[in-house]
Amino acid sequence: MTKASRVPVIGILLIGVICPSARVSAQQRPAIADQIAKTYGLDSWDQVEAIRYTFNVDWPALRLKTSRSWVWEPKTDRVSYDGKDKDGNPVKVTYSRSQLASQSAVVKNEIDPAFNNDQYNLLFAFHIVWDTSATVQDAGKQKLPLEKGSAEKVEMNYPSEGGYTPADAWTLYVGNDGRVRELEIHRVNAPPSVYLTTFANYKKAGPLLIALDRPGSGDGKPLSIHFTNVAVKLAGSNTWLDAQ
Repeated sequence: MTKASRVPVIGILLIGVICPSARVSAQQRPAIADQIAKTYGLDSWDQVEAIRYTFNVDWPALRLKTSRSWVWEPKTDRVSYDGKDKDGNPVKVTYSRSQLASQSAVVKNEIDPAFNNDQYNLLFAFHIVWDTSATVQDAGKQKLPLEKGSAEKVEMNYPSEGGYTPADAWTLYVGNDGRVRELEIHRVNAPPSVYLTTFANYKKAGPLLIALDRPGSGDGKPLSIHFTNVAVKLAGSNTWLDAQ
């Protein structure tokens, strides 16, 4: 499996690798892992021909405010990007990730790592199943770090060597409805070292459930991630189904 490269500011937060074909037997992870992924629509993932979204991040402490727009066709792993390069120049490009080696340095070193990052943010609930290098444990009911009440605490840890995000530790707080209410991430090799957020504004884009707003903090400073223009196109249709 391919490792995800670490990248600077343009690729902050939750860098991952797409591996929807990878599976691991239920005995190797707690039942809640599959429950979470199914709540977000994993059983219908094979119906998705394309998904579009704009990833927006605002981190005032780093004077970082970025928007990146994507269309991903998961069956062919074809990606279209509309945004800027690291120097602020506008970029529009479409490429096949299976032919990444033949792409320009900007695509290989900036755009594709950013795609990994943003896709992981959008579909992270599926990575609980897809990322077979990580260990997942159900820690039972625990008090929420940010809001009142309690939720099921699920710990997801990546190995210190290999895998997708070496040594990173994820803690998900999951409600009785299978939806993530809060997320805490401890990172080793990329900022922020501690990311803590709530999940809000849940919408359905076709069969997929997505939390559009992720207000929180990075290393104790306000940090907000949110998604706009989210829609999916299902097999056999040319119509985009907007998140609503």
